[in-house]
Amino acid sequence: MAGAPRVISVNISEKVGEQKHPVPEAEAKVNHGLVGDAHARDWHRQISLLAMESIKKMQEKGLDVGPGAFAENLTTENLDLAKLPVGTKLKIGETLTKVTQIGKTCHAKCAIYRQVGDCVFPREGIFVKVLKEGKIRPGDLIEIIPSIRVGVLTLSDKGSKGEREDLSGKVIQETLADIAEVTKYEIIPDEYDQIIETLTAWTDSGECDLILTTGGTGFGPRDVTPDATEAVIQRRVPGLPEAMRAKGLEKTNRAMLSRATAGIRGKTLIVNLPGSPKGVRENLEVILPVLPHAIGILTGSEGECAR
Repeated sequence: MAGAPRVISVNISEKVGEQKHPVPEAEAKVNHGLVGDAHARDWHRQISLLAMESIKKMQEKGLDVGPGAFAENLTTENLDLAKLPVGTKLKIGETLTKVTQIGKTCHAKCAIYRQVGDCVFPREGIFVKVLKEGKIRPGDLIEIIPSIRVGVLTLSDKGSKGEREDLSGKVIQETLADIAEVTKYEIIPDEYDQIIETLTAWTDSGECDLILTTGGTGFGPRDVTPDATEAVIQRRVPGLPEAMRAKGLEKTNRAMLSRATAGIRGKTLIVNLPGSPKGVRENLEVILPVLPHAIGILTGSEGECAR
């Protein structure tokens, strides 16, 4: 398909069973869908999409149909919707959505099916949920957001014994929920050899694009996470911990005492985060904007570019 994927029509209907009609814009809300659309509610099929290329197949069969005729909220072009795996995240205009269903089963045949014996939406239409609110307008670009496979490794002597809840690991998972899926998670003690063994196994398994450690980055005798990480990585990425420390210094001069490091092993990026939930959240806010691009370069889905 030529050209960038985009929305060519935004369609809503006030009542269920009615053909949707184009509107200049619509507001997508989390746990709802498009405001003003009869099909919008808190369920897995909040917004429906169908490609104009699919509609043209029905036009070729003699049907006088256009955007909205198949009850799709968004008519798109230059994107093979039916080939998107469930779970794929799509940035559409100001919004972020996640694909929840490909096609559907039509138990009651629609008027289009009764007219020509076929309907394209059950095969090629898709449904998404809204993850981030915003406006959607005709002409908005559609961007596929690759899901990052992340490993979360918590280093805590007490946590590994079940004596302390892993709040920091929870913060990591919540913060990355929109762009990542957790493929590995473990709490282990602050043991140098065990950290090396775990990091090596996770990176070499090919199941993690990114590994975030939390804990063990300070001056204590058991704080050996950076040392173990340095033993595992093949190339250092100093800019990430430098940026995190610089941001931390805006609040406390103790930020300069962090020994956190970051680096690459194979096609996996490893980044050390502090042990406190507050520190994890603040550090992730600094590096989160560049992580998708960094992982894209490592995995080959993006090229290196300068803004």
